[in-house]
Amino acid sequence: MIQSVSESDNKMEFETVLNNELGQFGMYQLINILLLAVPAAASGFMAGDYVFTAGRLPYRCAVPLCDQQPPDYSPEWILNAIPERSTGFEDCSRYANILNTTTLPNNSCSAELFNRSMIIPCDEYVYGRTNTVVYDFGLECQEWLRALAGTLNSLGAMIALPLAGFVSDYFGRRISVVFFAFNVALVGLVKAFSVNYTMYVVLQFLHTAIGGGLYSAAYILATELVGPKFRVPTSATMSSMFALGQALLGGIAAAVPEWRKLTLTLFIPVFSILSYYWIVTESHRWLLSKNKNCEAKTVLERAARLNKRKISDNAMTILLTSIPKLSKEKSNISNKPLFIRVIKSPVMLRRCCTTPVYWMATTFIYYGLSINSVSLSGNMYLNYVLTALIEIPGYWTAFLVLDRLGRKVTLFSGYILCSICCLAFSFTPDNMFVLSLILFLMGKFSTGVIFTSLYLFTSELYPTRHRHSFLGFSSMLGRIGSVVAPLTPPLMVYWSGIPSMLFAIMAAIAGFLILTQPETRGLKVPDTFEDAEQIGK
Repeated sequence: MIQSVSESDNKMEFETVLNNELGQFGMYQLINILLLAVPAAASGFMAGDYVFTAGRLPYRCAVPLCDQQPPDYSPEWILNAIPERSTGFEDCSRYANILNTTTLPNNSCSAELFNRSMIIPCDEYVYGRTNTVVYDFGLECQEWLRALAGTLNSLGAMIALPLAGFVSDYFGRRISVVFFAFNVALVGLVKAFSVNYTMYVVLQFLHTAIGGGLYSAAYILATELVGPKFRVPTSATMSSMFALGQALLGGIAAAVPEWRKLTLTLFIPVFSILSYYWIVTESHRWLLSKNKNCEAKTVLERAARLNKRKISDNAMTILLTSIPKLSKEKSNISNKPLFIRVIKSPVMLRRCCTTPVYWMATTFIYYGLSINSVSLSGNMYLNYVLTALIEIPGYWTAFLVLDRLGRKVTLFSGYILCSICCLAFSFTPDNMFVLSLILFLMGKFSTGVIFTSLYLFTSELYPTRHRHSFLGFSSMLGRIGSVVAPLTPPLMVYWSGIPSMLFAIMAAIAGFLILTQPETRGLKVPDTFEDAEQIGK
């Protein structure tokens, strides 16, 4: 008990002195956050580049009897030779030729030239576009194989989470940003020269596995530089920059559609982030936690000068000694097996079984909507840009309403709105483009509200000492949703509304599960396991 009080006093003393002497937000924080916005945006490139580089292409069977040179993808006679479907004509099959027919009577490719009762697979293909790996590596009519790129991208992100934590905690926040930026740029460069699809998908996996920690490294550093009052808006700002990066990806893809050139255009500039080793500050909190007091003092003095402040000698002494004391006290606390405590606590066990479901549903819907946006009617690049940008008002809406309406109401409303929009989109006719786009964007807007709220809500449900472990557990399992999301576009072969219907179902399940958890608005954040069990009682 004495240790707990001492720990609390040290933490309060450090925060009070730091905020009074350095300031919670000033020029020092502003400059560094603006710099860190660049790697946050670059992370958006890596999260969605496969949508365009491994994107589905319009193609059909070649019809040697009728095709001219060069062949037209959609000539007037196409439905005479290729079966029709609801969204146009078949990709992977055509009608068989009538036997012994080798010439066109009257130069007309009429239906009488084909046996419409016999459908055969393609021998060769005619493309509407040739700018993705589908063309270069011969992935025609192999939709599940093409979707593997997105699945491996998400699997790599699961590995990136623990790697990012290790590098950031052991080597420092700034080193972590530089390390992951180098990996992102290097793998992106090599990926542009892939010689086959196996090489491409392996590099797609490695890209996020050893580069996916870039966003979290920049995010952690940004939030550690500001005071408590500015952490939520800083979080929303970094999330907005990630969304802006995805929107920029769509714009660049429109200007540079060929996949190899697009990959080089996206990732070669990321090498510039290596300069951050010299121009971005290290987290003073991390330096102090590692007893690097000389470096921490230099950083604090530089920060004070930029904020037009001066840290007194007495205050500097407190800042340089409080966190080392806190770290020493924490190391003396006995570690009881957390897994056993959870199993023996019905409240915490139920909580640990439900929070990962929220994360799975949210990542499944979030990435699923982004990936499927390019299948909407209209311009695929504009649709992707709009789908990314609509997240930004979602992040800030959550910031505005979380403390007014509460966590449960905000999350429940977000999930149900998403479910309704996705369900309605499933049954909206293709020719109602404006309505379809509005429903789709409203669904994506709600995921922005949900993501911001979910981070906060999950953190508030678990005790301080184990909060990162529980949050990491939920987030790690949640990545299953992003792994499955790239597999949804191939389902559109059976019915175009299947992906949206799946998103609607998952959103509804998560929304009603939220009601099983206690409200945390206005409550003291739990410090101990017992405190967490008492929430809502």
